[in-house]
Amino acid sequence: MKEIKAVVQPAGKETERNLMREMSFAVGSGPAYDVLVMGGGVSGSVAAIAAARAGARVLLVEEQGFLGGSLTAMGVGPMMSFHNPAGEQVVKGIPDEIIERLKARGASLGHIPDTTTYCSTVTPFDSEELKIELENMLVEAGGQVLYHTQLAAVETGPDGIARAVVCNKAGLTAFTARVFIDSTGDGDLAVRAGAAFQSGRADDGAVQPMTMNLKLANVDTAAIRRYAIEHPDDFLWHESGGGAAEGIARLRRSPRISLAGFLGAWRAARERGEVDVPREQVLFFETAVSGVVIVNTSRVTGLNATDPFQLSQAEGIGRRQCGQILNFLRRHAVGFAQAVRMDTAAKIGVRETRHIAGRYTITREDILHARPFADTIALGGYPIDIHTPDEAGTDTTHLRPDIMYQIPLRSLLVERPANLVVVGRCISATHEAAAAFRVTPIAMAIGQGGGVLAAEAVRLGVPPGEVPYAAVRARLLEQNARLP
Repeated sequence: MKEIKAVVQPAGKETERNLMREMSFAVGSGPAYDVLVMGGGVSGSVAAIAAARAGARVLLVEEQGFLGGSLTAMGVGPMMSFHNPAGEQVVKGIPDEIIERLKARGASLGHIPDTTTYCSTVTPFDSEELKIELENMLVEAGGQVLYHTQLAAVETGPDGIARAVVCNKAGLTAFTARVFIDSTGDGDLAVRAGAAFQSGRADDGAVQPMTMNLKLANVDTAAIRRYAIEHPDDFLWHESGGGAAEGIARLRRSPRISLAGFLGAWRAARERGEVDVPREQVLFFETAVSGVVIVNTSRVTGLNATDPFQLSQAEGIGRRQCGQILNFLRRHAVGFAQAVRMDTAAKIGVRETRHIAGRYTITREDILHARPFADTIALGGYPIDIHTPDEAGTDTTHLRPDIMYQIPLRSLLVERPANLVVVGRCISATHEAAAAFRVTPIAMAIGQGGGVLAAEAVRLGVPPGEVPYAAVRARLLEQNARLP
């Protein structure tokens, strides 16, 4: 056991005049690994699988008792989108392998038409089966997972991160690794290691709102389908996706429904004060199980998920909003009169917090113009989707149909610490650019790129920033990723 000293400063405005209290904690030593992945959301899970398949000894650390992050703990669904607006698949590799394995288990319908017309496709899945499949794939690859564990501290040295100190039922334990991957979503590991970052928008730091997702069963989706076809004006359609005509055509053939609507009733309920959710419509998606839907309508604005007190406040607001939404649906929405609440998500959904300052910052123009990069590790086709931080609207920039924008490897790297790789939604990008690639299929593709990079750094005995791109590209193609 080794002692680590923590300096705790009491709260107060006149911090310089406050007394410092010094405390010592006993810290155990865990096994050494080649790659330590902090955060078991889908991006971190895929990073760990990719690194383990490339031969690295991998530990994946996760705060929940299961993997999947936003898709499991936060109740997000479906995955959207593996395709660009024209319907060409741009995300393949391990992310698509996950879907194929879920399909084989009867836990996903695969990629189906998006009946909201926002995207060309969505991918429903069974969240409980996803937890199992992600863990199976990691274990099969030779990786190890440590659940119910959070990052407590980071020790750095001249060569980068020396140890990550974690907290769980055993107390404090320090782990060493040759390469560390930050897949926390919020950049927690990177920030504690001294990396610079930007919170939210560049001008004021405001972040996209959070959402508490609500899962309902016993929903009469056949009745909703009929109602939407007969009353298209009560739903929101997107002209870039063909508008109402295309939406109705998709409703007639898609095995599951996704809709944004009940516009008239929702507007009236807000005016009456029945709901105070700052959202312009009810958005819901049918899951892989017929009649079970995820309602993605709650909106919690003005709070930052990296502040634990604000995050706690957001959880309570989100649950209260979900109660209002459920009451509205039962009273006023076709098909929901007999809906049964399965759950609200275990954790509120977070769209945006920190953007780590990397070696290249992806911009809105990079997304819009599909700027080519010499070190691309992932592709995307999802639009720039900004849930406005300070009002009820959603600011969407739809992209040209054949778009395939690129994510460069440099955006996963920081100057210091040298042995750190960042994956997921918090890689180096502006507020606008991150609003495009933050969705789970692209985040998984970024995770695969980061996992391969970390494993290649271990194999070659160099920091991640010194790994030749050709080596990363070759390994990604070997793992069936799609690249330019």
